[in-house]
Amino acid sequence: MSTTIWHNPRCSKSRETLALVEGKGITPVIVEYLKNPPSPAELKRVLALLGKGPRDIIRKKEAAEAGIDVAGLADDALIAALCAHPAAIERPIVITATKAALGRPPEAVLDIL
Repeated sequence: MSTTIWHNPRCSKSRETLALVEGKGITPVIVEYLKNPPSPAELKRVLALLGKGPRDIIRKKEAAEAGIDVAGLADDALIAALCAHPAAIERPIVITATKAALGRPPEAVLDIL
């Protein structure tokens, strides 16, 4: 089973989550999503795996700094804005073929591994 983590190496929660995944004997594909942001289609796929909408994975401060009108945008426009400004996407996100989990807290990803 392939496992991917949308990772920010500067984030302590992201590093803790990566360590938990690796501690389970899994070597995940590490995507530094700030350098390689998801496409809108990929973000929609991950949101479906998470069972969440785009507003559920927003970092409010970073969205405000990027000028993203969270309340005023429709979901598709918000997804496009998040892909254009990936720092506004909450992290980390661990993704398997059939599930995804937000690593807040890091232990939350253990349920999908």
